[in-house]
Amino acid sequence: MFGHIKGAVIIVILVLILLTMKNIILGLFLTLSSAVFAQNWQSNFEDAKALAVKENKNIVLVFSGSDWCAPCMKLDKNIWQSDDFKNESAANWVLYKADFPKKKGNALSPEKKQQNDVLAEKYNSDGNFPLVVVLDKNGKVLGKTGFKNISATDYIAFLHSLEKK
Repeated sequence: MFGHIKGAVIIVILVLILLTMKNIILGLFLTLSSAVFAQNWQSNFEDAKALAVKENKNIVLVFSGSDWCAPCMKLDKNIWQSDDFKNESAANWVLYKADFPKKKGNALSPEKKQQNDVLAEKYNSDGNFPLVVVLDKNGKVLGKTGFKNISATDYIAFLHSLEKK
């Protein structure tokens, strides 16, 4: 009688081990796949410009109010977080987001705030949010746009059209 119980316990233990291994493998896969599609938003605009020169890429500079601007949040969710944009940006652009949060919990460091203020004076003097500015590798404005209620693929094509003007 106890022989069957021992066999059942061993089977249950083996099933638990297999399920644990499956979860570990799934977790690793999800971590690695998200790293492949991760965007590389630069944290310093001067570094972004240097990288653009080094890689001969244009810069996509985004002025955003991440915690108060509804169109900014839609642009982030529908475009910036899309796999299409992640892939396209990795191949063609250097990314920098000049964020202007209002909530205290999202406050930027004084250095980051000053950097974004200087960028706003130069590239967004009208204070439009969101504002997407496509720059050449030297910081010259190629074109500007804002939120458009279009697919990520169409938005990408529109950004490329700004580069060709």
